[in-house]
Amino acid sequence: MDFITTLINGLSIGGIYAMIALGYTMVYGIAKMLNFAHGDIIMVGGYTIYVFLNMTGHPAIAIITAIIFCLILGVTIEKVAYKPLRGASPLAVLITAIGVSYLLQSLAQIIFGSAPKMVTIFNFGTKNIGGLRIQISTIVTLIATIIVMIALSLFVKFTKMGRAMIATSEDKDATQLMGINVNGVITVTFAIGSSLAAIAGLFYLMKSPSLTNTLGSMPGIKAFTAAVIGGIGSIPGAMLGGFLLGIVECISYSIPVIAPYTDAIEFLILIVILLVRPTGILGKKRREKV
Repeated sequence: MDFITTLINGLSIGGIYAMIALGYTMVYGIAKMLNFAHGDIIMVGGYTIYVFLNMTGHPAIAIITAIIFCLILGVTIEKVAYKPLRGASPLAVLITAIGVSYLLQSLAQIIFGSAPKMVTIFNFGTKNIGGLRIQISTIVTLIATIIVMIALSLFVKFTKMGRAMIATSEDKDATQLMGINVNGVITVTFAIGSSLAAIAGLFYLMKSPSLTNTLGSMPGIKAFTAAVIGGIGSIPGAMLGGFLLGIVECISYSIPVIAPYTDAIEFLILIVILLVRPTGILGKKRREKV
């Protein structure tokens, strides 16, 4: 029974990592860049929820506002910081992304201070299901994650913009020659990824209601790890990597002897998988055109 509860909790946490990882993997797959500021969008979404929850007292208004604000922020960051570097070296883009990350963290610390803020969004309580005592928020997170992932997969597969994303990820130059606005596709990708980060921030606060300016740092790193494990650039890979990492994390925390080394175990799994399969579990080798 305890193992089943741990497994469900692991799937729930893994779902949060998967939602964040989708932002990393979509941006990398389409724009071929690693947006290390992505994790801090979670923190911005958390503070937006905190501000509007205190202002209005309505969680729904706070959540919708956070999603919209993070969407606008993600698009703005792409336009201001990344678009001018479209033809620059990967190192220049990487350094810029790290700079944007520290900028967001510093602004949050200046505005809200360094003391943690407690955010109580929903209190669903617990429920006995088949003899298992499970937090309702865990079930809600898991169901919401599955719905988001199915919706995103259908969007990419069946909509015109989704097909444009696939084409751009395969060959950006050829896609441009076909008349597709590649810059517009990249902007939409950032918008979707930032919205998912805001939703992930909501579920993360439901599990751990303490909000600081570094809230998104470790979840962001773990989500990136999940994306690489699953195969960065692959949407199913991001999902698989997120769930795998969440399950490993919860199982490790449930064993007192190895609990202090949980983070090390997760990153060790990343190293082992990359040694065995450098492209990740579901990643594909790409032929470089010359």
